[in-house]
Amino acid sequence: MPARAETDATSGREIVTTRVFEAPRELVFAAWSRPDVMARWWGPRGFTTTTDAFAFRVGGAWRHTMHGPDGTDYPNRLVYDEIREPERIVYSHHGGIDGVPAQFQSTVTFEAEGERTRVTMRHVFATREARDAVVQKYKADEGGRQTLERLGEQVAASAPELGKLALVMVRTFDAPRSLVFEAWTKAEHVRKWFTPRPLTTSACEVDFRPGGVFRITMRFPEGAEHPFDAKFGEIDRPGMLTFDGRLPDSNQIRTRVTFEDRGEQTTVTVVQSYSFASEATRGATMGWTATLDQLGDVALQLRPH
Repeated sequence: MPARAETDATSGREIVTTRVFEAPRELVFAAWSRPDVMARWWGPRGFTTTTDAFAFRVGGAWRHTMHGPDGTDYPNRLVYDEIREPERIVYSHHGGIDGVPAQFQSTVTFEAEGERTRVTMRHVFATREARDAVVQKYKADEGGRQTLERLGEQVAASAPELGKLALVMVRTFDAPRSLVFEAWTKAEHVRKWFTPRPLTTSACEVDFRPGGVFRITMRFPEGAEHPFDAKFGEIDRPGMLTFDGRLPDSNQIRTRVTFEDRGEQTTVTVVQSYSFASEATRGATMGWTATLDQLGDVALQLRPH
């Protein structure tokens, strides 16, 4: 649908907010793809955000809770419908309960204006009444303006960090932290989950100590093998671990994994940076999504029977 026709069709039931940032659009776009950075600017002033799960891919979701200045919690789930880096993000906004229909759909565009970037955030509701209700109850129009103000502040403050090529994944598991952490410590566990399907593990070595070897060979269905050779760095049981590795193309990878205790649940955050972009790094988000699915299954298998 042409842009003008789309605008005419949604007139009266949308909230549109625009702001120009003093930064190239690659950096501004990156601030929307990193949950650690998003938590610093998402929402109106006075709000903070906690991430429960994050998968920045089409069909993936960002589950998070916004904490209001008065202590009220607002669970949210965004499902990504379209991602066109670094030009456009489309997501559907749901409430915090599974099965609830989307409350509105948002389109965020990033237009390069030299070294500056114009961001337009358009929220489209099913009806004019639904749009008016959130404006009246939550001051959503003013909230959008404040959100983009906070984004501008974070882009300026986090420019060196955003300029680095990195992947961030967040997942909450229905298993205690001790079991989720344990799944990283022995080869017999790691070989069951670290290799994303449909690949299989042909070799796995885990010497779980600072400086110890973390080596795994993944086999593609057609028979080709993909070795990953790393060493553990910091280990703070059961809260954090790091490892530095190298791919066959000499790409250096640094990974930091943290484990947040939530009683009978555990939130795992994986932050991985690379020395350069490659075919392997471009597929990392999809690979880690499958890998973390499998980690959850293995952690549950470690429960005492």
